[in-house]
Amino acid sequence: MRKSGILLPISSIPSRFGIGTFSTQAYAFVDFLVRAGQKLWQILPLGPTGYGDSPYQSFSTFAGNPYYIDLDTLIRDGLLKEEECLAVDYGGSEHYVDYEKIYHCRLALLKKAYLRAGKRGLEASWEYRRFLEENAYWLEDYCLYTAVKGHFGGVCWVEWDEGIRLRRPEAMNHYRRLLAGEVGFYRFLQYEFFTQWQALKAYANGKGIQIVGDIPIYVAFDSADAWGGPELFWLDEKHLPKSVAGCPPDAFSATGQLWGNPLYDWDYHRRTGFQWWMNRITHCYRLYDVLRIDHFRGFDEYWAVPYGDATAQGGHWRKGPGIEFFHTMKARLGDRPVIAEDLGFLTPSVKELLRQSGYPGMKVLQFAFDSDEYNDYLPHNYERNCVVYTGTHDNDTTLGWLEEKVPHRHEAVYSYLGMETDCKEPQYQLIRAALSSAADTAIIPMQDYLGLGREARINTPSTLGDNWKWRMDRDAATQELAERIYRLTKMYRRL
Repeated sequence: MRKSGILLPISSIPSRFGIGTFSTQAYAFVDFLVRAGQKLWQILPLGPTGYGDSPYQSFSTFAGNPYYIDLDTLIRDGLLKEEECLAVDYGGSEHYVDYEKIYHCRLALLKKAYLRAGKRGLEASWEYRRFLEENAYWLEDYCLYTAVKGHFGGVCWVEWDEGIRLRRPEAMNHYRRLLAGEVGFYRFLQYEFFTQWQALKAYANGKGIQIVGDIPIYVAFDSADAWGGPELFWLDEKHLPKSVAGCPPDAFSATGQLWGNPLYDWDYHRRTGFQWWMNRITHCYRLYDVLRIDHFRGFDEYWAVPYGDATAQGGHWRKGPGIEFFHTMKARLGDRPVIAEDLGFLTPSVKELLRQSGYPGMKVLQFAFDSDEYNDYLPHNYERNCVVYTGTHDNDTTLGWLEEKVPHRHEAVYSYLGMETDCKEPQYQLIRAALSSAADTAIIPMQDYLGLGREARINTPSTLGDNWKWRMDRDAATQELAERIYRLTKMYRRL
């Protein structure tokens, strides 16, 4: 069935408290999607973020980001006072997130809510106790990890005292007692996050909107996952990585990309029937309806860089779990909807893995005009079983990309789409190309519908300090825009 959707991160939703949350504005965006005839809302990973603010480098693959907890909901529940929330400086702009100020103020407010919830009998609540029981398999390690991390000033767990770093029983018991209050606080944050998110997701599903979520293939080294499950990764006896993730040198980088994530011990995962992965993916399907698997290529083969190397040049290719992983996933979890992020250089074996899996791959129009008419990203080369985007969170906005006016590419775009050089709103011609294509699914970033330039770019890969910040204007999602999107959606039979 042909369908379409919009990409908008939770952090980009308008709000009065510095960052997008599970607020009334999020519910209003669901209503906007319905009026626009959309069926999908794609978001970015929901995990708690640290240095660099990237949702792809999270402190936990299971936990939720407490920044997304809606303060207005806590006010309505009597756990916060409006004047307390309004007295905080969240940053001076409604257009961008100021993560430094959010970091310094958000947890202090949420701590007040936790203390008040405790006085109201939080621990005795049946819903709360059920949440703790159902999520104990990841929650307890995450909450202890976060509390201990705070105790040691926020440094990576490899810099903690040896006993707790290596999870020796006496040290684990000591820190559980010492930091019991902090551990309880982090439990409360996860309960509130998941309660609010499930309510928003249920609202969206009730309106016919499915949530497309994102699972990064790797976890961060500084994470509860690596600290709590060293056997899952290729670590030595001191729990330091033997090799880390990256990608090899190419035309874009002479030294490759050094990501630094710990690599999986795939032999261990095979012996356990990929149990940790099945738990992880099951958890994702509680959060999302459709799962976008990031860096799909890594399941075929991955670039392993010796730990301590300054660049990725010294790495080598290692085989991933291959189709065995996805056969296990389908046998255990059923044939659930997946989008395979298969961007970049694809070897024949990666293409064969995608074919065997049956999952739709991704087509990005911004990649379509750098070669000839045989480019796989040009719409006339699409098969139905794919998902087309004008761009992703890692691309410039389409208008920003067009404004670069790279000579060969600029001419190719305008010629292919039959556009005049003085065309107004040229980004809409690429939106039309995506929606009119044979692809069963089309997803368009909200910035492209709004006609925004590079000031609204979400992320520039391999850079730090100016990413994940863009926020949509409060009045941007108008009825007029919804009607315009609806007409396009109807024209190309995606309703």
